[in-house]
Amino acid sequence: MGIHVPSNVPMESTPFKGMEFEADEIAYDFYNEYGRKAGFSIKKEYVNKCKKTGVVTSRRFVCTKAGVRGKDKRDQNVKNPRAETRCVCEARLVIILNRDSKKYVVSEFIVEHNHYLHLPSTVHMMLSQRKVAATHAIEIDLAHELGLKLKQSYELLSKQVGGYDNLGFTKQDHKNYLHTKRQRDMEHGAAASLRRYFSRQLKENPSYYFATQLDYEELIINIFWAEARMIIDYSHFGDVIMFNTTYSTNRDARPLGVFLGLNHHRETVIFGGALLYGETIESFVWLFETFLEAMSEKKPITIFTDQDATMLAAIKVVMPKTYHALYNWHMWQNAEKH
Repeated sequence: MGIHVPSNVPMESTPFKGMEFEADEIAYDFYNEYGRKAGFSIKKEYVNKCKKTGVVTSRRFVCTKAGVRGKDKRDQNVKNPRAETRCVCEARLVIILNRDSKKYVVSEFIVEHNHYLHLPSTVHMMLSQRKVAATHAIEIDLAHELGLKLKQSYELLSKQVGGYDNLGFTKQDHKNYLHTKRQRDMEHGAAASLRRYFSRQLKENPSYYFATQLDYEELIINIFWAEARMIIDYSHFGDVIMFNTTYSTNRDARPLGVFLGLNHHRETVIFGGALLYGETIESFVWLFETFLEAMSEKKPITIFTDQDATMLAAIKVVMPKTYHALYNWHMWQNAEKH
């Protein structure tokens, strides 16, 4: 590809050797802004800290195409391996703490890239450039409170700034922001109330069952519960069950999942309920495993669900011998659409 040097960046926005910054994060923001104007994304490669004080003594910021991927340790039979995106690009910015002035000084700045740079129309798609600004976050929260769907909210924001290119983040970033907000709200608000409620139920009836799934930050993703009556009903009528997440979706876009069945009078009985923040394969695997744990590991002979592909994949993992079928209602809905 040859050497590519950014040519459309003003001098006042370009780093230089000897340039000083009050803090290492300020240096990162400056280099990231330079990368936005130049057409590349950056990342933090390494940091050195003083062992006694923990103060950052040096940092290196590099282009995201620096280095190469290590040996793939995944299954060798992966059909669609992730494409290599790095090409040993040498572009970088290195800063060192001046212990006298307490400022960070640029000790090395390599401007050349060995790959094509992004155009202004695509720069907002680069990872380090994608950020939900505080002003946009307020508007996202307001649209969310008014009940606007994610797609409507994202389109509204893009029109206000003259197009998606000027927004600074993608629809997935928009979704991730709402997802994180819901998780934190849940952890600090509704989660405490639910835990108190479940604890009271458990004191009144030791057979009451509930469980929560946490993410890597120990924030609640999903919740499952089953009353003693539900567990007893499942022991009698749990050969054929139904699981549906279309009964109720609140303004937080959190589906209510319900495990259902029929008793000997052909009346609907409930075997358990779940509030779902995450609807990934991992989340459904956790949910089905938790459901079976509550039901003394008795697996159903048949389970009816909707057409969710992630749900189907989870069933194959947790209940490989259980027969899986689809609701007639979902099939009719699909037929009407197509």
